[in-house]
Amino acid sequence: MSGRVLIVGAGPAGASLAHLLAHRGIDVTLLERQSDFEREFRGEVIVPSGAAALEQIGVWDRLADIPTCRPQYVEMFFDRKSVLKVDFDPTVFDRHPPMAVSQPALLEMLVAEAGRSPSFHFERGASVKDLLRRDGRVTGVRARTAAGEIELEADLVVGGDGRASVVRRKASLPAHAKAPPMDVVWCKLPCPEGFDGARFHIGHAHLVIGYKTWDGQLQVAWAILKGTYGALRDRGVERWVEEMADWVAPDWSEHFRAHAHAPGQPFLLDTVSDRVDRWSIPGALVIGDAAHTMSPVGGQGINVALRDSIAAANHLVPVLAAAEPDPAAIDAACRALEVERVREIAAIQRLQAVPPRILFNRAWWAEPLRGAIAASLQLGAVRALALPRVRAFLNGTSKVELRV
Repeated sequence: MSGRVLIVGAGPAGASLAHLLAHRGIDVTLLERQSDFEREFRGEVIVPSGAAALEQIGVWDRLADIPTCRPQYVEMFFDRKSVLKVDFDPTVFDRHPPMAVSQPALLEMLVAEAGRSPSFHFERGASVKDLLRRDGRVTGVRARTAAGEIELEADLVVGGDGRASVVRRKASLPAHAKAPPMDVVWCKLPCPEGFDGARFHIGHAHLVIGYKTWDGQLQVAWAILKGTYGALRDRGVERWVEEMADWVAPDWSEHFRAHAHAPGQPFLLDTVSDRVDRWSIPGALVIGDAAHTMSPVGGQGINVALRDSIAAANHLVPVLAAAEPDPAAIDAACRALEVERVREIAAIQRLQAVPPRILFNRAWWAEPLRGAIAASLQLGAVRALALPRVRAFLNGTSKVELRV
């Protein structure tokens, strides 16, 4: 009999780890608080590191069955003028240019693929309330379901339940958090006719990003100075769309104003970058956003979560597959996973911290500096110097390969 694993949260990290463990004969129960995935997700861009992870998980070909969109180029504007336009070169992206994917459809697909294994069990609408403990070790969870409160036991509880993780909180895993000096207003508008790329509009401590997304609309992320959203919201949707239009290229300004009534219910992404001091206690482990909430810079959240699941499977499968899993060996595997993954997470979080400090600096010299950086990107030599950092965002900083 293999080990029993309870995974809390059917996000990218939890669902993909459940798939990997179940298809290797490990008894897995995946608990998801919501009854479905039909809600707004912020992390929808798959970069090469995430695409490679999906290939190794064995579901890459299934993406043909779910809504996706591949931008054909990226263009950068400074002070509403184009300073750089680059086609997505497959040689830079290791066969996988970035693409937007419907996260609800991706998660449903991962759960369905995991369900092909008899070792997989899925409980929707199961809200975890506490961890069960015996002799100083986590032994399961107490959860509330439509049928009432239940207790489930396991050899290992894995928290893949995001930045507000119950497992993280109940396991008393403190995190060191840094708040980037920005928040992000997230909304959708009709896509301009013929647009199939991605744009970055920079200038005067503002950043507006737009790209054609998986449902054919224009996904807009407006990065604003942290703490200013309240005043913006109070002005009403049409007024803040008008203000956003002041910071984009003239063709988009006209388009935004023509559709100022369209965003519906925009929401605020309170940006946080944090990392727990340790990823596990005896009998419990956290991965993905539960272990390290990523800043939105570089679209890393979903991609590093998928890589976490592969590394977790590498460490956990050998010890959980034993006829009688050894608790000490499980705990050692969790610690080894942290040692392996924390290097890349820390490196990417350091890289993520740099652009906001430049973009949102209000010092007198900051705008000339931003202009100089934007102008220098037109030089091939400068782009070549920047490429290693770009590759770190696209491909990760370490090698992650499925070994089990």
